[in-house]
Amino acid sequence: MRVRAAIACMAASATVLTIAAGPAGAVGPAGAATGNTISFRQRLQAIDGLGFAAAFQRATILRGDRGLSPESTRAVLDLLFDRETGAGASIVRIGIGSSTDDVYDHMKTIQPTDPGGPDAPPQYVWDGDDGAQVWFTKQAHRYGVRRFFADAWSAPGYMKTNGSDSNGGELCGVVGTSCASGDWRQAYANYLVQYLRFYRQEGIRITELGFTNEPDWTASYASMRFTPEQAVDMIKVLGPTLKRKGMGTKLVCCDSFGWQHQAPYSAAIEADPVADRYVATHTGHMYASRPDSPLPTDNPTWMTEWSPSGSTWNEAWDDGSGWAGITVAESIHQTFAEAGASAYVYWVAMSLGATRAFIQLPDSGDGYRVSKRLWAFAAYSRFIRPNAVRVPAQVADPNVKLTAFRNLDGTMVVELLNTGTADVDTSFRTDTRIHRAATYLTDETHSVERVSNVRLPGTRVLPVHLPARSLTTLVLR
Repeated sequence: MRVRAAIACMAASATVLTIAAGPAGAVGPAGAATGNTISFRQRLQAIDGLGFAAAFQRATILRGDRGLSPESTRAVLDLLFDRETGAGASIVRIGIGSSTDDVYDHMKTIQPTDPGGPDAPPQYVWDGDDGAQVWFTKQAHRYGVRRFFADAWSAPGYMKTNGSDSNGGELCGVVGTSCASGDWRQAYANYLVQYLRFYRQEGIRITELGFTNEPDWTASYASMRFTPEQAVDMIKVLGPTLKRKGMGTKLVCCDSFGWQHQAPYSAAIEADPVADRYVATHTGHMYASRPDSPLPTDNPTWMTEWSPSGSTWNEAWDDGSGWAGITVAESIHQTFAEAGASAYVYWVAMSLGATRAFIQLPDSGDGYRVSKRLWAFAAYSRFIRPNAVRVPAQVADPNVKLTAFRNLDGTMVVELLNTGTADVDTSFRTDTRIHRAATYLTDETHSVERVSNVRLPGTRVLPVHLPARSLTTLVLR
């Protein structure tokens, strides 16, 4: 007996997407393509989740500080976090401030005034808001998010060699520095732990902590340099402090501005038994270099920041610009499949103007716009849940990018990104019987739209039709 479900797409001229299956051992209408296999009973890396950043006061706009209506605020939150209609994100990255002011695009420090030296009693100040990041994390928590990653772009300026929280500079006290003010390593470690305590006071547990962001890049905004040797030096101060304070927060490092540029930092940590003991996760960005191979560590790795370059707001799925939705889908695929990473964190959830964020918010007043980048992300994040595992999967067609996952609840997710200009008809043989298959399509006219949902007779062969330049998500049971 053969079951075939065919759902016509919205437009009359659109391609029909089908999924067909026969009993175990049968060959589907497209034939059992040689080499197309998915092994759900095996496992590769564990998956911690997918998420995005909301740093530098982006959340103030969403909260309505500039006139966004409560209805629009709720609609955008649903788009970001709802697991039925939105992206269902599972990680939020926030910024630990270093600025003495709180104007938009700055992040205010919890200790704006030099207490008088690294050994002086600290003078912390907490407003309970943190540039609306407290509000945003609470909203995410209500949707079920439990992974909150706090990252510091810089220490306060008085702790650094250049006396400023911007334009690079180094933390006073790390190897290779000499500051008249003294050694600020322990004071900085205590400062970061205090930030965690303030969030715990607000009911949010920070699960991951980073003390540096792009340590190999000097920016005109908040930034601070660390060499791999200096990062290891700081880890050996912060790691024990974090463990001793009993916060239960994991230490991550080092958020280099390129994935391959992170490799020397990871290698230096791995080479030092003390530092290696304290770093739970290795983190890198993908601006300067792509995540096309694993980092030199046995620890989990996260891709923690990237968005495509560009100077205009773009809502397209595939326009050849390099910042459309399909570009984000390709970056997610590469992060999991080639780098073997356990998490993908995008920059940023929402922002103003000519942004490459998922959602564009107005500088003042009401309204919002949604990019196809959000739906490329949602096609993965909604269905691949924390504690899933990636499983071995291969496809013969070089135009099809394939990843597959098994969730804790037993659901199996297959992501099929057809980067070619022609439709693809093929089939996959699995090591697990499939009884139900839901198909979701993302392309220029579909946004994670369910186009079929069929019962199957315990099949191990899945024929599929993949429209050109599209992302197909299969959710199997």
